[in-house]
Amino acid sequence: MRRSRRLWGSSAVVTTLALVLAACGGGSSGDSTGSGGTDPDGTVSVYGTEPQNALVPTNINDLGGTKAIQVMFATLVGFKGADAQPFNLMADSITTTDSKVYDIKIKQGWKFHDGTEVKAHNFIDAWNYGAYAPNGQLNTDFFSNIQGYKDVHPEDKNAKPATDKMSGLVLKGDYEFQVTLDGPFSVFSIKVGYQAFAPLPDVFFKDPKGFEQHPVGNGPMKFVSRTPNQDIKLTRFDDYKGDDKVHFKDLNIKIYASQETAYQDLLSGRLDFMEALPPSAVAGGKYKADLGDRLVTGHLLGISTIALPYYVPGYDNLELRKAVSMAIDRAQITKTVMNDTYVPADSYIAQGIPGARTGVCQFCKFDPAAAKEAFAKSGFKGKLTIASNADGGRKEPLTAACNSIKNTLGVECDFVPATDFGQWRSIVTGKKLTGMGRSDWSADYPSIEDFLNPIYKTGGSSNDSSYSNPQVDSILGQADATADKDAAVKLYQQAEDLIAKDLPSIPVWDEKGVAAKSKNLKSAGLDFRRMPDYPSIEVLKK
Repeated sequence: MRRSRRLWGSSAVVTTLALVLAACGGGSSGDSTGSGGTDPDGTVSVYGTEPQNALVPTNINDLGGTKAIQVMFATLVGFKGADAQPFNLMADSITTTDSKVYDIKIKQGWKFHDGTEVKAHNFIDAWNYGAYAPNGQLNTDFFSNIQGYKDVHPEDKNAKPATDKMSGLVLKGDYEFQVTLDGPFSVFSIKVGYQAFAPLPDVFFKDPKGFEQHPVGNGPMKFVSRTPNQDIKLTRFDDYKGDDKVHFKDLNIKIYASQETAYQDLLSGRLDFMEALPPSAVAGGKYKADLGDRLVTGHLLGISTIALPYYVPGYDNLELRKAVSMAIDRAQITKTVMNDTYVPADSYIAQGIPGARTGVCQFCKFDPAAAKEAFAKSGFKGKLTIASNADGGRKEPLTAACNSIKNTLGVECDFVPATDFGQWRSIVTGKKLTGMGRSDWSADYPSIEDFLNPIYKTGGSSNDSSYSNPQVDSILGQADATADKDAAVKLYQQAEDLIAKDLPSIPVWDEKGVAAKSKNLKSAGLDFRRMPDYPSIEVLKK
């Protein structure tokens, strides 16, 4: 889901460890269900952050925008349950004999919100639009293994594309199309569950700018309005035919600058759902008393890392990367600052994803002596910084990480806040970081491939550190082209091992998944992407 669409806590409370370190100086699971009748025409409000871009599936990969996109569009494949099991959503069937050529048939009678029927060409047109370089879509890389991608998106940024249509997409009829990839890719039938692969209606191609003002999807809810930095309003699409229907009428995604304010609104019933809790609630387990049976738990498939951009002067330095990583006391920060709602991370793949291992990153153990030695070798001079958005922020744990680095290495380290998530992602995608940056990741689909290609492949859509290693690229390419799933996983693991040696980003912690619902909801769940599990939400009848 991208990117780095994650958040943790607001900045209200300086927790025990932060103080201590500063003083040293230098699909849901765990649905919460209450009693009483339900109101199928009720309104639900959820916590939101300002999206980076207009609500077009090929150009949204942040949590703020995804929270709307996810329920506005239906893809070929959906995911359900705590382990995100894939199922055919809009697809009637996806078949292949070689993992290279896929025949896709879609279900008939599904409608876009403007009343037009969803047909096979709507997928082909949307995917070609997302891939075509001049359109500048954030998620373009998701189409890169479709045959003909290089013709619509040349590697040379200054080159003119030979065409605007990928040769690997062939229309077979109103409800059938064929996809040919550059090589076998066993993950493709799951990958098409990501939002970038959603269909777009004909109206989009007639007037893209107009569409951005009033997007038209094919999902359980349709667009009503968007007021920047205030809210996004959706309403139920009653003609929706999927099994993931919502059981309420209106959805209000309320944009907050402070997660603390949102939490107070939730406690008072002015907000109905938050997928994460602020530090003031987490500290000392206060949220348990605050929420009682309104606590929602889940199993998240995501990981938090700190990116060290290669383009920042002084950061293209392996010894510095080792020093910083070994100077962070993850165990103490997750226990004292994050109050055991997170666990220390020492690999690049979220636990629970097939192929995930522990202990991959040998430099992810807190080792002050080794950190000091590496820092001395680095020759780094100056001040270190860790930047992140401040609205849904990481201020407390990242400030604690900075203090841990400062205390261990004796170098200045500051947390640098961005105004909001949209501004933050613009800084990251615009390659304008001036130091380290928060770079978290939640699974778009449950595959080890999703934790590597978008983030660590040269030119990957969420390669925040601008990392490039030809050997990693080569192994990832081999893994992508391996039809046998188990053999492919082993190759992806080899790539992860190389990445762990280069440390383009530093794994810090994994989130357990703690959310909250208001007294207005009868039930609510948290899905594997740390998103509201919309189909599970029910409003209590008043």
